[in-house]
Amino acid sequence: MTSTDRSDATDGTGPVTPGDARTAAAADAAEATASWDPLASRRTPEDPPLDVLLSGTVFFDLVFTGLPRMPGPGEELWSEGLGSCPGGIANLATATARLGLRTGLVAGFGDDAYADWMWDTLSYDEGIDLSASRRFGHFHSSLTVSIATSGDRAMVTHGHDLPEPLSVLIDAAPRARAAVVDLGGETSWWSRLAAQGTLIIADIGYDETERWDPADLAPLAHCHAFTPNAVEAMRYTRTETPDRAVRALAERVPLAVVTDGVAGSYAIDSITGEEAYCPAVPVEALDPTGAGDVFGAAITLGALADWPLVERLKFASLCSALAVQQFGGSLAAPGWGDISDWWRCISQAADGGDLRAAYTRDQYRFLDQIVPPHPVMGRRRAQGTFALRSDAGDH
Repeated sequence: MTSTDRSDATDGTGPVTPGDARTAAAADAAEATASWDPLASRRTPEDPPLDVLLSGTVFFDLVFTGLPRMPGPGEELWSEGLGSCPGGIANLATATARLGLRTGLVAGFGDDAYADWMWDTLSYDEGIDLSASRRFGHFHSSLTVSIATSGDRAMVTHGHDLPEPLSVLIDAAPRARAAVVDLGGETSWWSRLAAQGTLIIADIGYDETERWDPADLAPLAHCHAFTPNAVEAMRYTRTETPDRAVRALAERVPLAVVTDGVAGSYAIDSITGEEAYCPAVPVEALDPTGAGDVFGAAITLGALADWPLVERLKFASLCSALAVQQFGGSLAAPGWGDISDWWRCISQAADGGDLRAAYTRDQYRFLDQIVPPHPVMGRRRAQGTFALRSDAGDH
């Protein structure tokens, strides 16, 4: 099951069928470009070769969607949708690459068919630099089965520790302007990068111990930004609202961002004094997998582009909303074709007298200065299987 996102290929109200997408792509192939660089006007010859560096575990994700509920013991349910895509840290790497950031990923890959497909997808399809990643012989890929239903998901994962730590490989990675890291993971490699001037943007996972020890936030001393969700932020700061949590975190890190799902997001930039709140873009979510990674990728782009804080939040909220309308994690990440399509459709609806669309357009007028002025080639969506004979011609 495949589809394509391409500016002008869709009216923004539903998925594009493979046949429609190929017809539209063929018609516009001469004028469409493969990518869009939102930082082009800010680049200098002295910039590092990468915009963002990431490191972590890559999973082969198998995602079931369209289920009315979770199956009970001994019960078999048929899903309406199935997708496969690189997961784990690949969610974030794909999201940053699709937003035009020059992305490098340091990860360990096995020598099985899953790893072959994920390496090709990330390297060739998404343009992610894997020069510091490594293939390990006689090692199989980690795998996650995800079931998306009722606006949430449940997962089962299997995998093993890599034969050697990734920190051994990171020193060989190209230099980057920023690194997005897990505050709960190994900190030595990115504290070294921070000392060299790399902008460190940190996230953190759920504390399964339920201790929520504030000492876990000590590595924020090396970070430029911290982007936890509301539950994590409130428990670590011992506060009762996301608003109070973001204020507490702003005392520890220059840029504090707290996400609260459909309730929106909060941010304080202690350097500029900016404070912002942004409501979530209302959409019907198909699969929330990877939405947080898409949000983080958009925040990273906004930081490197030095956009006003409220525009960073609005852009990140929009990207997340576009992502959850597709199934799968990494391959649901929006490209500039998706963003351009959404902006064109909102603008057309507003011009036609739609009051809600007019209100939304007023909130997002800054996109006029950001979206590509030309069609952008589409990106591959999640697939029902990880290899189709028909894909060979497309690739």
